[in-house]
Amino acid sequence: MKTEIIIKHLGFVLLLNGFFLFISFLISFFLHESSTISFLFSALICGVFGIFPLLFVERTDHINFNEGLVIVVFGWLITCVVGMLPYLMWGGEFSLINAWFESVSGFTTTGSTIINDIESLPKGILFWRSSTHWIGGIGIILFVLLILPQSKGQRITIYNSEISSISKMNFRFKARRIAQILAIVYISLTLFETIGLMLFGMSFFDAINHSFATIATGGFSTKNLSIAAFNSVGIEAIVIVFMILSGIHFGLIFGTIMLKKENLFRSSLVKTFLLVLIIGISLVTLKLYMSGNYDFWTSLRYASFQVVSLGTTTGFATEDTAHWPIFTQIVLIYFTIQCAMSGSTSGGLKFDRVYMFFKLVGKQIKLLKHPNGIFISKFDGKKIDEKLEQQTLVFIVLYIAVFFITTIILTALDIDGMTAFSASIATIGNVGPGFGDVSSLGNFSEIPAMGKLVLTINMLLGRLEIFNILALIMIKK
Repeated sequence: MKTEIIIKHLGFVLLLNGFFLFISFLISFFLHESSTISFLFSALICGVFGIFPLLFVERTDHINFNEGLVIVVFGWLITCVVGMLPYLMWGGEFSLINAWFESVSGFTTTGSTIINDIESLPKGILFWRSSTHWIGGIGIILFVLLILPQSKGQRITIYNSEISSISKMNFRFKARRIAQILAIVYISLTLFETIGLMLFGMSFFDAINHSFATIATGGFSTKNLSIAAFNSVGIEAIVIVFMILSGIHFGLIFGTIMLKKENLFRSSLVKTFLLVLIIGISLVTLKLYMSGNYDFWTSLRYASFQVVSLGTTTGFATEDTAHWPIFTQIVLIYFTIQCAMSGSTSGGLKFDRVYMFFKLVGKQIKLLKHPNGIFISKFDGKKIDEKLEQQTLVFIVLYIAVFFITTIILTALDIDGMTAFSASIATIGNVGPGFGDVSSLGNFSEIPAMGKLVLTINMLLGRLEIFNILALIMIKK
């Protein structure tokens, strides 16, 4: 394994972070904020350590899968470490473990926070928090793919290490072209949402920050009450639309815009995903209304936002779900487990795997009736490889095992059952809020330090999809 090549690619990662740290520095500088020096030093550190490998490490035309895997995993880890710097230097509520938690939560687009008073933070810090979402949403490695001057083989290796097999099913392009498609859709959605939010009364600063968080399906807000602070049906509608778009495979969105055969309107997977969201909204709406919590239209308004927010792993809030009927909480917990589609900015289990699981259940029932039969599972007319089926089942089992083990650890730290269970699911799913003490309008500040550390591991496992971490551990020296 060529260590110098790995270090060189990590240099690109540091430079990308340094660019956004410099923008945060400019915001703090022109607003004369206390975080100015913190961002200046953080940007300089990223710049210096990022540029040296590019200057002194020779170019190579080959990189193997193991090296690509190390670049991906350590790219994420070094990014999270760098993300801590401005928090630690600025101080406030950011102890070492709190800065690590906030950084990991941001880059993995989880959106869980330890901050009690978000609105007291300098705007430079607020912008950096949102930037960590935006960088992490599309995957920092995919950004690097766009600027890599190396060979096609290197891009393919890193791409294969970063993207799960199930995400590739709707892409029929080369690695660099896929990165370009993702970037085009990502940036376009961000611009359109920013404009939409400004039209409904948000300031430019709030609009760009909430767009970063929405399109990345992250959930960091500039307000203590999240989207509820604006109390605007128009703003909520805009956010709902873009949360749904951000939870759908970007390849299908691109295909729709380019009038290709593979598009949103022809995808049974997209139709099923939207149908499940509608069913969830209907169930929560009816329960809220029948329980006398709100009138029907208010119930529909809150249910629509919360189901879509958790179902796309965004995590914004318009109401405190901790006080909702237990039935509605169970429905919402299901959506934090299911998550949105592969090929989107959503984290977690992914709807595609849930959809495939039920396909496999149907296949097994048919085999019980016809043991000698040959049955093939398909996604939108494409045959699903049996290896992918097996990988999906193993992933689901591992995923469930991780959040159950995390729940046990958290309860051992004297955290109540609902908080522990929902926090475990919300962090591995990169959703953000849970229930109990970490509800939609709550935060994770009261979780013990060891619990926060465990939950950040959960976030990384969810974002890197477990297999990459296991593969890294099993790499032979």
